This record gives sequence, structure tokens and C-alpha cells, in this order.
Amino acid sequence: MRARILRWGVYVLIAIGFAVACAFLSNWQFERNETRAEQIELVERNYDAAPVPLADLIGADGALDAADQWHPAILRGEYLDEDQLLVRNRPHGGTSAFEVLVPFRDVDGRVFIVDRGWVPPGDGESPDAVPAPPSGEVEVIVRLRPSEQLPASGRGAPEGQLPTIHLPAVADLVDGDVITSAYGQLVSEDPAPETTPSGFDSPTDDPGPHLSYAIQWILFALMGFIFIGYIIRTEIVKHREELEGAPAPAVKRRRDHDADTEDELLDISSR
Repeated sequence: MRARILRWGVYVLIAIGFAVACAFLSNWQFERNETRAEQIELVERNYDAAPVPLADLIGADGALDAADQWHPAILRGEYLDEDQLLVRNRPHGGTSAFEVLVPFRDVDGRVFIVDRGWVPPGDGESPDAVPAPPSGEVEVIVRLRPSEQLPASGRGAPEGQLPTIHLPAVADLVDGDVITSAYGQLVSEDPAPETTPSGFDSPTDDPGPHLSYAIQWILFALMGFIFIGYIIRTEIVKHREELEGAPAPAVKRRRDHDADTEDELLDISSR
């Protein structure tokens, strides 16, 4: 009995450990769902907001407030097309496309990186053609996006190209006071050029499966306790059946002994 109780205790500890792991994973999914909901709310609030001058969103300190991501900003100045860069392996149009980064010198003297859109890959390591930006004085509207991280794999890119939009790395390749906290995805240019790179899709408002995953982990934790309870109950029922059926072998042995005695009497009588 003591051994069984000890074994059941181990079962319960396993169920508790499994439930703790499920609770951790469930909480992680709840946090991811909350983060995704905040991202969707931010896009809904800023994406179609009225454009404001860049200086209203990125001050003299060059910092971008996280609450201003996706907000449209107005730039006035000129493109520095001689410093154009390409960002490789961007998922657009079902291909590993290139995004076209062109530095833009604003009227306040700062240089802001504009992502003019994407072009399909060519036959080699570069696209076959990249539409040029408008020259001279231009008014540009962009949506603000934060700088990206360097690739964890450490992969590089050919000269004139980048693996990600890591703005400090871009600033090393461009002259001037480059803003490194944010870049802008192009919305419009005035005057508009004859041809432009392909534009960006609107960000999805799909919340993702995080909430359902969180609920599933809770159910898994409950199922762990139910399973352990089922095992313990099965062992109790089996043990009870063994106790109730214990006299049966003794009765069988007595019947066998009586049969042997009858056989001996029959042998004696037949002599």
C-alpha cells in the first residue's frame, strides 16, 4: 500500500510539473496575443492619420516614439540618388525582391532614409531595373517605421546592397546627419515620376492564433490531471478486484484435492 501511495505521489508531481509548463506556455501566448492586439491598434490609429512634418514626429534628438510608428510624415527637400541602396531578400510578390532605399535631405538639413518600394529580382545578384527618384525639390509623404536588427546569421550582402534595413549600417554608407531611429515607407511623391517601384501592402489586422493556443495549453494542463486521475483510479479498481478474487485459487485447490481423493477411492474399489 505504501508503495502505491508513493507511486501515486510521483504521478501527481508529474502532473503538477506538466501543468506548470503548460501555464508558462499559455501565459507566453497570452502575452503574444496582447502584443499583437497593441500592434493592430497602433496601425488602426496611425496608418491613415493626417500627415505632419517630419520634425513634429522626430525631434532634434533623432528619436522615434514607438507610439508614432506607421504615422505619415511629410518631407520636403531632395533625394540623394547617388547614395541609393538595395535591401535584398524581401518577401514581395512571391519572390525574394529588392527594396529600394534612397537617402533624402530634408529642409532642416537632416538625412532621412526613404524606402521607395520594391523591385523584382533579375537574372543576377541585382534587379534588372530600378526606377529613379524624382530630381530637384520634392515633397514626399512616408509612413514611419523603426530600424531593423542586423541578421542573426551574420549574413552580408554585395556592395551597394544590405541584408536588412539596419539604419546605423546605412548611416555608415551615407554622408550627412542621418536619422537612425526610423525610416519611411513611401506613400507619395510630388512631383510624381513616370515609373516607381511597386508599393507596399497594408499591414494585416489578423490577430493570429495566439489566443487559441493559450486556451489549448490550459486544456492540456487539465487533461494532464485527468489522465493521472484515470491511472490512479484504474490501479485502485484493479487492486480491489484482486482482493475480491483472492479466495478463488484456494477453492480451486480444494476442488482439485477432492477430485484426487475420488480417483483414489475408485482405484481401490476396482481392485
